[in-house]
Amino acid sequence: MEACFLTSNSFTRAIELVVPSIQARSLTHHTKRKPNQFQCRKAPFPSSIKCCRLGSEDAEKPSIGVDWRSFRARLVAGEEASRREELEEPSSLVVDHPDSSIGDKWVHTIHEPEKGCLLIATEKLDGVHIFERTVILLLSTGPVGPTGVILNRPSLMSIKETRSTVLDVAGTFSDRPLFFGGPIEDGMFLVNGPKGGEVDDGLFEEVMMGLYYGTKESVGCAAEMVRRNVVGVENFRFFDGYCGWEKEQLRDEIRAGYWTVAACSPSVIGLTTVPSVALWEEILGLMGPRKVW
Repeated sequence: MEACFLTSNSFTRAIELVVPSIQARSLTHHTKRKPNQFQCRKAPFPSSIKCCRLGSEDAEKPSIGVDWRSFRARLVAGEEASRREELEEPSSLVVDHPDSSIGDKWVHTIHEPEKGCLLIATEKLDGVHIFERTVILLLSTGPVGPTGVILNRPSLMSIKETRSTVLDVAGTFSDRPLFFGGPIEDGMFLVNGPKGGEVDDGLFEEVMMGLYYGTKESVGCAAEMVRRNVVGVENFRFFDGYCGWEKEQLRDEIRAGYWTVAACSPSVIGLTTVPSVALWEEILGLMGPRKVW
């Protein structure tokens, strides 16, 4: 299998990567696709990766500022609270500071896909076995095209039971459950960053604050982090396969009504828990009365 996910600074060399190819003209009609309409083709993708820089004390780390996603979510919550108050009491004075609390878990819709957002399957994907009621975490929106992993497709098998050595180094992750991440073959993982710290630049790619992804090429680094007690094995989630789109393909699918795009808090991903297909329903509940179609 070939490498797919690498650091954003490594777009200087390329390998071939399988990505789904669905003709744009087939997405302009709001009809359900048949499973055999999902095809794949080869496209270039970067191959270099920096690894095993676990950080010396005097190494300069990149600074990550305020969590802008949470800030935006509070603004959205405040706007929704204001609208509700206007609908309930249209003649009353506008409240200066409407309730903008968001809690630990939150989800709200956004207009455009971005790194770290969720793609929530709508009813138009019902009957498409791979994607029906899926929740996809978008890992990248780079120049090659968006890529992501399905969060709610556990395989009910551990890495050891699959007899795969691609995502395991010296048995470090052999007991970790394996998830189906998508139809494009490759191995990868998500990891929570260490508490009170950050993963060094170039080791893994940040998806959102405190959440990173790595590829099979960086599994050795991940195992070393566990050995040094930087993070625990429970903070990893491993995937067999991932999803990929051509540059404008995902936007075409969103416009055609196949996906609802939403931002979420890292706690919704919940790497230390085992999600199921119920994640789709949970996210709908967090979004409130607004449906995903």
